[in-house]
Amino acid sequence: MNKDLFDNKEMLKMRPLAYRMRPQSLNSFKGQHHLLAPGKKLRRMIDSGRLFSVIFWGPPGCGKTALAGIISGRLKARTARINAVNSNVAQIREIIQNAKMYMGQGENTVLVVDEIHRFAKNQQESLLPDVEEGNVTLIGITTENPNYFISSPLLSRTVVYKFRPLDKNSIASIVKEALRDSKRGYGNLDIKITDEAVNTLSSAASGDARYALNILELAVESDEAGDEEAKTVTCEVIEACIGRRRKVYDRSGDCHYDNISALIKSMRGSDPDAALYYLASMTTGGEDPRFIARRIIIAAAEDIGNADPRALLVADAALTAVEKIGMPEARIILAQAVIYLATAPKSNSSYGAIKEAEKFCLKHSFSIPPHLTKAGRNDYKYPHNYKYGYVKQKYTEEEKTFYRPSGRGHEKYIKKYIDFIKKLD
Repeated sequence: MNKDLFDNKEMLKMRPLAYRMRPQSLNSFKGQHHLLAPGKKLRRMIDSGRLFSVIFWGPPGCGKTALAGIISGRLKARTARINAVNSNVAQIREIIQNAKMYMGQGENTVLVVDEIHRFAKNQQESLLPDVEEGNVTLIGITTENPNYFISSPLLSRTVVYKFRPLDKNSIASIVKEALRDSKRGYGNLDIKITDEAVNTLSSAASGDARYALNILELAVESDEAGDEEAKTVTCEVIEACIGRRRKVYDRSGDCHYDNISALIKSMRGSDPDAALYYLASMTTGGEDPRFIARRIIIAAAEDIGNADPRALLVADAALTAVEKIGMPEARIILAQAVIYLATAPKSNSSYGAIKEAEKFCLKHSFSIPPHLTKAGRNDYKYPHNYKYGYVKQKYTEEEKTFYRPSGRGHEKYIKKYIDFIKKLD
């Protein structure tokens, strides 16, 4: 059972600013409007005073643990909090045994498990019967995709809520609140912060309120002015405290898939600057450049195709060059390919054509016309023997159109040729 440390003022002063500034109510909670706006499912559940077992999934510093604490307080339930890194099945059993005892006295227990993805399968499944029976209300907190790291039986007994990184406005609001709050923050000091500094800090935080408050604390505490003197936090001070931020990137997790997805969609959307940002996010995060190059090749065929046939050649050459050169120079090759694809005319006609042809083949089957077979070669008309290198003859049992050129880029010439051939017919 965790005691509320906010009851101890002296201990509170010793805590990091990010800990002290944790929101204590839904009214002071920032962000996650898609979950907590009036009428949203999680908000309705909280307002009803009855919470089902849940998994909070999202990036660091977006409010998962803070919201778990707010919910526990609103439910007026006992709260047991453990961290999966240093907990075991024996501790879980003890908590559940106590929960059953207090349930007999009419008091519910909320079990908050930080980093629940680090529990082994047997530890996760030791929770199953008591979560199902309602002996404890589980709030699992994770930064990893539950579909990969949480056992299926436990997922079926919980509701997963995905948290989003906080936007810049929410981060800025949290920073300013920390400077105003005289009990938990720096409201009792004469501190001024420039708008430029707030903007720099909000951008550098990348949606992580904890990180923003840690940098603010460093900026304030490292100021040589005394407590009675005015302090000014400028953009230069913030940048000096930030230094080079550790890149949050996981080559096997959501960052891996989300960044490559964003890169592909940015190239598809003809935004070279956004595409370069996601490329840089991956290269600085340690992503395998060969993985990036392979996905660029796919994009060249899927999103550009014959609107610019050279895109596939550029992408394929990029993979070959990356394999020969290696990092860090390989990033220049990848950048060239990404810029080429982002600024090339777009067509998904090839992708659509093969999808439609495959769908058709699953339901229908054509007999091959005899003159196309080896046995009927004497009846086959060789197109090069005819004017324009074309002669009308059947190539399928029935006519069926799968490829429809977009008319963009090189495909406009393809479209003209197809129309020309139809006139010859």
